Amino acid sequence: MSFFSELKRRNVFRVGIAYVVMAWLVLQVTDVVLNNIEAPDWVFYVLLLFLAVGFLLAMFFAWAFELTPEGIKREHEVDRSESITSKTGRTFDRATIALLVVAVAFLVGEKFILDDGGQPVPVIEAPPTEIDMTTERYDSIGVLPFTNMSNDPDQDYFSDGIAEELLNALAKLKDLQVAARTSSFAFKGQQQDIMEIGEKLNVDTMLEGSVRKSGTRLRITAQLIDVDNGYHMWSETYDRELTDIFEIQDEITAAIVEALLLHLDTGETPAVAKSEETSMSAYDAYL
Repeated sequence: MSFFSELKRRNVFRVGIAYVVMAWLVLQVTDVVLNNIEAPDWVFYVLLLFLAVGFLLAMFFAWAFELTPEGIKREHEVDRSESITSKTGRTFDRATIALLVVAVAFLVGEKFILDDGGQPVPVIEAPPTEIDMTTERYDSIGVLPFTNMSNDPDQDYFSDGIAEELLNALAKLKDLQVAARTSSFAFKGQQQDIMEIGEKLNVDTMLEGSVRKSGTRLRITAQLIDVDNGYHMWSETYDRELTDIFEIQDEITAAIVEALLLHLDTGETPAVAKSEETSMSAYDAYL
């Protein structure tokens, strides 16, 4: 008897076909279940590995063992005249057909879910949502000297001091790259496009602003700009008395950091150090 005929007599082919159909059905059902419970991908691959090993074992047992009325015996221990492999083969055929029917029903149920009228349930598309600005991340910034909008040109040191304090505070954020002060302040007084300045500084965002001083009143405006398109990402104006200049610096810095966190994946909210209370006259004399 040829090897092929012996494989057929021992129902090796029937066992293999039945096992493949059963394994496919198990994988399909498991895939649906794992997706619903959001299980990790490795669970599916482990199951696939076990099924592959199980296939080899099934082929080995189908070849080496035989099912008899007395139970499972080694194939060479069974008398050919008492062998019931033909009957066992028909059992495997019926099992394979049953598995195929279940598999087809599963495919039909998955692909064509029908409503009561017998028509496929239409897929309702979700309405378009607003653009999520948090999908784009910004990890670098350049701080330009704040423009002195006051009539007194001697107040330039005051506006430069505001910008420098903000630059130092932003530089403390570990996930944010800040352009050097020398590079940023080189553009002071130059009427260049903000996008060109950003490209030269190699940053994603630019921070610019202005300081207007009138008597004891101070107005500071800060603007955060996207270098790629030149559009404002954030803007704020602060009106304060000159007696609380350090509080203003802290407030502006905290607001800018909060705006950047919408686009930075830092994982935590960095704390902005609070400046100690200092008299305005001492600060003015220091500058």
